[in-house]
Amino acid sequence: MCTVPDHADAQSATDAQPDFETAMRELEELVERLEQGDLSLEESLAAFERGVTLTRTCQSALKEAEQKVEICSKKPVNRQLKNSLPTTPSGLSTGREHG
Repeated sequence: MCTVPDHADAQSATDAQPDFETAMRELEELVERLEQGDLSLEESLAAFERGVTLTRTCQSALKEAEQKVEICSKKPVNRQLKNSLPTTPSGLSTGREHG
């Protein structure tokens, strides 16, 4: 299992940013409200500004997840596991058995 230090916990405690799912849900609700067109100019501007903040939060969370995946995919395979795996599928000849 690949473990990557999670700095989001420390950051969320200081910045009080919502997690990705919460931010996406709130962003979707804001978009719905803006699309309805019932908000005043001031409310629309405030909703837009909040949407920008939520979008940045989501982008940051996605970037962090992408970096974790990249780090995990670059980790070397455990040597014991690698050595226990067959180099050829069972039952197939490698051409060296008869020589």
